[in-house]
Amino acid sequence: MSLPNDGATPRGVYDWNYVLWEVRLKLLAVGFFGYLGVFFLAHCLSSWICASYHTLSAKQKVFWNMDITRGLFAVQSCGAGLWALLVDPVFQADQVFSQQKWSWFHCLIAAGYFLLENVVTYLSKILFGVFNVSEAIHHLFAFGGLLGLMTNIKSGHYLPLMGLLLEMNNPSYTISCILSRMGYDNTLLWKVNQWVCIHMLHCRMVLIYHMWWVYISNWNNVVENLGLVYFIVFFMGLSTLTLILNPYWIYKSTHRLFSPVDGKLPNTSVKNVSCEKLNSETVEKKRI
Repeated sequence: MSLPNDGATPRGVYDWNYVLWEVRLKLLAVGFFGYLGVFFLAHCLSSWICASYHTLSAKQKVFWNMDITRGLFAVQSCGAGLWALLVDPVFQADQVFSQQKWSWFHCLIAAGYFLLENVVTYLSKILFGVFNVSEAIHHLFAFGGLLGLMTNIKSGHYLPLMGLLLEMNNPSYTISCILSRMGYDNTLLWKVNQWVCIHMLHCRMVLIYHMWWVYISNWNNVVENLGLVYFIVFFMGLSTLTLILNPYWIYKSTHRLFSPVDGKLPNTSVKNVSCEKLNSETVEKKRI
């Protein structure tokens, strides 16, 4: 595939000249500020329609909004990943060297998003003293891998897109966290959703094995395509995800099913206040 524009196409949103650093950096910025906008929109909407949101501390609100942002990013990522895995004939034919304009777009947007995740992670450490080591490692490798893709424009996009598909558990994780902070962590809805989250984490392991199969069966071509530095980053990231991070998340999610606790803020208790549009009137309890 030729990276420069070939003229107008029906998919005009993807019709960019990705060889240019200007284009790649602009889409990185779009991903960063676009999902930052989602973060603030989540804050505004939650403040307006959800009474439980007002009972949270500042750091709980940050994680609430970031979970919503993460869930929406996962929807985009899963759409792109499933299209590459099941539909796109270019990626079906060549899983090492293939690129598409639409895959460039989604990978660059994802790079901006993971840059935002890293910024939020370290700002949370500075401002609130909260630091999730497993998520920090995951976000660092994710951004490092996509940054390598930005600098090496010849690298294939199939494996990075499979990396985006690994976000498949985040929508259910987002619902789980929000329900937990609202005090509904003992309800049937929460438990069913938590089972879905655990199932998605196991599906992630299957997808990780598929990535290893592509990686190992095309070893020489992958090394040639990625370059040594990007190859090392990708190998270390995938190894860490396979051996440590994903098994740890499966364990934590399963443990959380039987002992519901906010993973980021385990010592906090949340009042059971239903989400509804806030009224100016208050209801006084009768004194006995």
